[in-house]
Amino acid sequence: MAAHRKPRQRPYTGTAARTAAALAITGAATAAALPGSAHADPQRTPAQVKAQVDRLYHDAEVATEQYNGAKERAAAAADAVDNLRDEAARRTERLNAAREALGTFAAAQYRSGGLNPTVQLAFSSDPDQYLERASLVDRIGDRRAVEVDAVERQVARIAQLRAESRKKLAALAARQAELKKHKAAITAKLAEARRLLATLTPAERTAYEDAGTAPSDARADRGMARGSVQAPNVRAAEAVAFAFGALGKPYVWGATGPSSYDCSGLTQAAWRSAGVSLPRTTYTQINAGHRVSRSELAPGDLVFFFSGISHVGLYIGNGQMIHAPRPGAPVRIAPIDQMPFAGATRVA
Repeated sequence: MAAHRKPRQRPYTGTAARTAAALAITGAATAAALPGSAHADPQRTPAQVKAQVDRLYHDAEVATEQYNGAKERAAAAADAVDNLRDEAARRTERLNAAREALGTFAAAQYRSGGLNPTVQLAFSSDPDQYLERASLVDRIGDRRAVEVDAVERQVARIAQLRAESRKKLAALAARQAELKKHKAAITAKLAEARRLLATLTPAERTAYEDAGTAPSDARADRGMARGSVQAPNVRAAEAVAFAFGALGKPYVWGATGPSSYDCSGLTQAAWRSAGVSLPRTTYTQINAGHRVSRSELAPGDLVFFFSGISHVGLYIGNGQMIHAPRPGAPVRIAPIDQMPFAGATRVA
């Protein structure tokens, strides 16, 4: 029976004891750092948290513009598929009608084709009338031959349309997969930003959310009152007026209004109100007009930021713009020097 007894545990001593203690401390520290623990970021200062949140928001905005572009391409692919299907359906209807007409003609020919044309001439009481009818039949035959050729072309075109439709469907599936990837990236980055912001005190979070806003009581002194903005033309004035009307509306990634916007959705909607159609993304909007230098800026110009052209605002004068900054920060007036300036475009 003694062979089955468990060996008695001996207490650690010396080096073994110190090693066990170190492992226990390390394990406790690791457990404290796991997601969901009460002190997830004990070493980060508020400034470091804010810097990390800024990076996450910037990365999310890059992914948002990529999402917007993929969404636009997916919509174009879906429209192309619909157009190809509609054209194939119309051609199929015409093909079926042509086939039916040819079938009717073939049946009539079969019923009247019992006599050889030479015999019909021999038995005809009026040879001249027979020759006239024969000429008509020849012409009808030529026309039917043309119709047969048309049917063959229709069949070939329908087959081509169906092949094109299959390719467009494959492209649409690829765009949808791209959308899903960008959406997942955006969602993950925004969730991490919210987690980090939750580690700040309420006062620190409020200060972070208000950062970069032009104080409302200083707008008149800075010439930012809506009526005092001197736009260079009527359309620019309408775009600026729209942007002022959007102040306070929430930022929502992928949104184009009217109740919420992302950055390029706001500028697109503002210029749409002035009768100008802009593309959807920041990196396409920068090429929608002609470039202007920072010293040439006028109200209504589009101002772009970061090396990847991932953010855009609408310039309103005096170094200020209206833009949709990020989640949690509504459409607001802000100085254009709060972000790395990348260029500007004049739309009209």
